[in-house]
Amino acid sequence: MQPRSYHVITFGCQMNVHDSAWLGAALEARGFAPAELADAEVVIINTCSVREKPEQKVMSALGRVRQATGGDGRVLVAVTGCVAQQLGAELFDRSPQVRLVAGSDGITEAPGAIERLLAEPEARLTLCAFTEDFPEKEAAPRRCADASALVTIMQGCDNFCAYCIVPFTRGRQKSRATSAILEECRQRLAEGAIEITLLGQNVNAFGRDKTGDGTSFFRLLEQVAALPGLRRLRYVTPHPKDMGPEDVAAFGSLPTLCPRLHLPLQAGSDAVLRRMRRRYDSAGFLRLVEDLRAARPDLALSTDLIVGFPGETESDFQATLDMMEACGFMSSFSFCYSDRPGAAATRFPDKVPPEVQHERLQRLQALQDRLGRRWLDARVGVETTLLMEGKSPRQEAAPAKDGGGPPREEDWQGRDPYGVPVHVPLPAGADHTGSLIPVQIVAAKRHSLVGRVAPASR
Repeated sequence: MQPRSYHVITFGCQMNVHDSAWLGAALEARGFAPAELADAEVVIINTCSVREKPEQKVMSALGRVRQATGGDGRVLVAVTGCVAQQLGAELFDRSPQVRLVAGSDGITEAPGAIERLLAEPEARLTLCAFTEDFPEKEAAPRRCADASALVTIMQGCDNFCAYCIVPFTRGRQKSRATSAILEECRQRLAEGAIEITLLGQNVNAFGRDKTGDGTSFFRLLEQVAALPGLRRLRYVTPHPKDMGPEDVAAFGSLPTLCPRLHLPLQAGSDAVLRRMRRRYDSAGFLRLVEDLRAARPDLALSTDLIVGFPGETESDFQATLDMMEACGFMSSFSFCYSDRPGAAATRFPDKVPPEVQHERLQRLQALQDRLGRRWLDARVGVETTLLMEGKSPRQEAAPAKDGGGPPREEDWQGRDPYGVPVHVPLPAGADHTGSLIPVQIVAAKRHSLVGRVAPASR
């Protein structure tokens, strides 16, 4: 075991990825160093409760930690995030190796708590109280800053959709101060980022809660978009009912706002949407899509879809398929409905049998594959610009070639403005990470594209 070392295991959404990156940076600012799981003195499991069987996944991860570290009590194990918020001190009983449980707001205190627990080997701490205001994290410069940065603008949700546990695990909506958001964006840009993604459970409701400072989501977008050095701006996740005319028009008026929007539909049947408590109908969603594409004709849409919500009939499901076709989603995250503790839908009758759910999910995903492939095929021949992320996974996995000298080119992966991974051969021996490179798309794969450096830039 390496003294003052840490290892983070992350489940779930981009907000969890962002929290984990901050935890690592905050610990490094205190003199800790990252380490492999088997060598770490501190192991943090940052959890998500949105997907199916979250508790089982956490317990499985704790089992892997115990196996890798010996489970003799020398390693400080912390569980953070949504499952920590949900289970609280119960985690101490389920797994004696856990010494820190920090929920969605308590995670801000985790670095200091870890130092205290290392000094007090017999102590345990639970940090699961919700705060009234947005819980600001301490400043923590990034050791290895990326060209793409995540910045949280709000936390929690007031919608209480019937299937969702977020209001219980992330709390009620709390907007972050605009000044703090802009300061973090400036810091990320100063560290080398050129792309920023704004994060929140319901971003376009930013500022509408009691912690708001009078800035609307659109005004925040304007201010972030105007920051020097920013080349690309994205955000997730909006709620269709809260997207106003200014939010829609932003796709045509803000040049740095990328032409990609993740817009959760969840279901295409009005009856199901009412039971879900989504507070929009299919006609309103389609009008929103039409308005968005009028503002930005090349806008690409992705979505979330729940299959087999209680009471869903075959005609309800067909309405979802029809909406997918009408909206032309380029991709989607789709899941079978499952009960989440505390959510209203756990009490709903007429649960759809698992075998019916899975059969419908297969049909939905087959349709999405066709829609996605059609969208990707239409990109062939187009010139675009990639923000390079690193060597292509297939390049990293390729065996070294014998003879013939060093390669002249290597496969790299970047993302176009739509967020699609694009593989492109680039000169070997150079680090292209973070570069903006113009390419022409020459082929479409199942979930990605292939490009060549554009002729004008050779």
